[in-house]
Amino acid sequence: MDHLAAPLEDAVADWDRRGWPRPAALVVSGSGLAVDLAGATGFELPLAELLPFPLDPVVGHPHRVELVEPVAGIHLLYQRGRIHAYQGYDAAQTVFFVRLAGLLGARLLVMTNASGGLSPEHRAGDLCVVRDHVNLTGLNPLRGAPPEAWGPRFVDMVDAYDPALCRLAADTAAKLGVELTEGVYAGLLGPSYETPAEIRMLRAIGADLVGMSTVLEVVAARQMGMRCLVLSLVSNLAATVAQPLDHDEVLAAVEADAGKMGRLLNALVARPELYNSS
Repeated sequence: MDHLAAPLEDAVADWDRRGWPRPAALVVSGSGLAVDLAGATGFELPLAELLPFPLDPVVGHPHRVELVEPVAGIHLLYQRGRIHAYQGYDAAQTVFFVRLAGLLGARLLVMTNASGGLSPEHRAGDLCVVRDHVNLTGLNPLRGAPPEAWGPRFVDMVDAYDPALCRLAADTAAKLGVELTEGVYAGLLGPSYETPAEIRMLRAIGADLVGMSTVLEVVAARQMGMRCLVLSLVSNLAATVAQPLDHDEVLAAVEADAGKMGRLLNALVARPELYNSS
């Protein structure tokens, strides 16, 4: 049995006891990308209040939870700032909030992240929709014995990044006049950045983007039957390794283009098709 199964059941019961609306979707923001979403309901809590374990701070992640209603009658649970395995959390802790949203009825997961660009075609500031991933973290949230009610033990990851949602994101970006490329995301454990040799390896195995998040959440979401869409902002060019990387500089680069991500994300969550496309 997953060691957080009981705390998850308690969290769901507590949610209902408080009379909070159940969400149709979960939106998770990445580093420096905690943009405002239209449709605020006034519901806002520190993320720590909803977790059964201590929450360590990370610069660029406010770690707050909001309920927003971008479309009449549809509530989104908005997690401003994610949990990373590199903070010392195990896989089950890292995906706790995704699983909580799934158990509350969310059937859609939309995430943003900041990534290093591995493809020569990418430039710092590019927006990309993730179409596939390579999990190189050495972790998997399905390890052990998750409750059968959460979904199958052996999860099919073909089309884990829902093609219909990717097309909807591309259409939304085109209507906004925002360029949106696509790519394969390599998820590493971190928190160290990649060596030049690792960058060459990642490019050789077909990765276009690299980062320290996302893959564990998508695996957990797919087990629970949630459809996934991930938008990535290229914060730096990992392929040009002559320039040393610094977390504060990466955040500054992300924040310079966060407005573009905010426009796309707000336009996307305001489209009713997002919640029923197939």
